[in-house]
Amino acid sequence: MKATFTILILLTMTTIQAQSKMKIEQIYTGCMAHAAYYLESDGEAAIFDPLREVSPYIEKAQKDNAKIKYIFETHFHADFVSGHLDLAKKTGGQIVYGPTAKPSFESIIATDNQEFKVGKYTVKAIHTPGHTLESTCYLLFDENNKMHGIITGDTLFIGDVGRPDLAQKLVSDLTQEKLASYLFHSLRNKIMPLPDDLIVYPNHGAGSACGKNMSKETTDTLGNQKKTNYALRANMTEQEFISEVLEGLSAPPAYFPQNVMMNIQGYESLDAVMKKGNHPLSALEFKEIAQQSEALILDVRSEQEYIKSHIPRSIFIGLKGQFAPWVGALIKDTQQPILLVVSKGHEEEAVTRLSRVGFDHTLGYLEGGIESWINANFETDSVHSISADTFKNQHQNEKVIDVRKPSEYLSEHVIGATNIPLDDFNNHLNEFPKDKTFYVHCQGGYRSLIMASILKSRGFHQLINVEGGIVALKKAQIELSPYVCPSTLK
Repeated sequence: MKATFTILILLTMTTIQAQSKMKIEQIYTGCMAHAAYYLESDGEAAIFDPLREVSPYIEKAQKDNAKIKYIFETHFHADFVSGHLDLAKKTGGQIVYGPTAKPSFESIIATDNQEFKVGKYTVKAIHTPGHTLESTCYLLFDENNKMHGIITGDTLFIGDVGRPDLAQKLVSDLTQEKLASYLFHSLRNKIMPLPDDLIVYPNHGAGSACGKNMSKETTDTLGNQKKTNYALRANMTEQEFISEVLEGLSAPPAYFPQNVMMNIQGYESLDAVMKKGNHPLSALEFKEIAQQSEALILDVRSEQEYIKSHIPRSIFIGLKGQFAPWVGALIKDTQQPILLVVSKGHEEEAVTRLSRVGFDHTLGYLEGGIESWINANFETDSVHSISADTFKNQHQNEKVIDVRKPSEYLSEHVIGATNIPLDDFNNHLNEFPKDKTFYVHCQGGYRSLIMASILKSRGFHQLINVEGGIVALKKAQIELSPYVCPSTLK
C-alpha cells in the first residue's frame, strides 16, 4: 500500500545540525498539526509518536540501511490513532511507553530515567504526568553523551502546554485540577531545570485541539520557552498555573476518548482498513448500500464541486481543509459506516486520513464520482451560494450566522451577525430558522459549507452560503464590527 501523507514536511533542521551531528528529523503533517520524529544512528532507528500509516517511516529507515529498534510513545493519544502496532508488526521494533501505562499488547513499560540505546545515541524516559498519567518525555543524548533535545509529546508545546482535561473522560475521579497540578510539578521539577540550549520537539503545532495557544513554530529552545511560554513563568504559583491552563478550554472533540481506547486496546491493521474502504462502487451499488445500511455519505471534494452538485443529504467535509479533525468533531462515532464521494485520484488519501482518527468503517467510494451518479439519472442537490458582493447588497433584513470560533468572531464580524461555532451548532439548532432565509459564513468558506451541508441534511433549505467568508467580505468592503474585549461582555 502506498501511504499518503498530506502536507508532509520532512525537516532536518539547520539549528540541529549547527549544534550537533545528531540525526533527528521531524515529520510534520499539517492537516493534523502533528509531529512524529525519526532518530537514526549506526544502523539503528527509532520512531516517536507515529501516525497510522507507517510506510514512510519504514522507507526512511530502509534508505538509511537501518533497522527500526524502538517505537516510542509519549502517551495514549486522543486526537489520532497511532501507528505503533502496525509498525511493530512490520519491523519487529519494540513499543515503549512511560511509567503507569497499561496497554493491551506487548510493550516495554519504561521506568523513570530508564535509558535506551539507539546506535550511538541514548534516549532517556522522563515521566511527566499531567496531560495524562502516563505522559512521558524522552531526552536525547548524542554520541558524546551530550544532551541534545527533548521529545515532549503533549506535555510541552511551543507557546503552550498540554490540556489536562482529557483523562477524566476515562477516569472520573481524575479531575482536570488534579492533572493540572501534576503537570505543574512535572514542568517545574523535570523539564525547567534542564539546559536552556535543549531543543524542544513537541507532538503538535498550531491548530491542534490538544492545547489552546500553540505557536506556528514547531521547535524551539527550552531557554526561549522559559522566557515566552506563559505556563513556564518562573514566579508562577501552582494555583495560578492551574487557573491559567484551565481557562478558556473548549470541550474536547467527541472522538478523543474513542481514539484513546483504540491506542490502548489495539485496532485493525491499516492494510485491512484500506482494502475494505478503497473499494469502487457503481452508482447503483452505492445507492443500494446507502439505502440498506445506516452509512453516512461523506463528500470530500472541493467546495465549488459540492456547491454545484451533490447527492441529497450527503455531508461535505473537504480534503483540502482540516479534514480528519472536523470528521472526528462532527461525525463523533468512529464506528459510523461511511460511503465516500471523492475526486478521482484521491480515494486512497480519503480512506487513509479517515483512519488517522479511527474511522475505519469506510464501505467504498462512488466510482466515477458525481458524474456517474448523474449519468445514472439519480437525484442531485445543490447549495444556494452567493458572492460577498451579492451578500453586501441583499443581507440587511435577514439573519446572518457566523460559524467561526468565538475568538474569531470577537476580533471582527458582520454587524448584527449571530455567532454559532461549527463545533457547537447542535446545541443551537433552535436558532436556525426553517421557514425564513438566513446566511452562513466563516473565515474563508470551508466551515460554512460544512455547516450548510449538515443543516440541509436536516431539512434547513432556506440557508444561503456566503462564499469566501470574512476574507471575501473585507475585500467587498462590508462594514465589520471591530474587536470586542471579552471582559466588556461580562
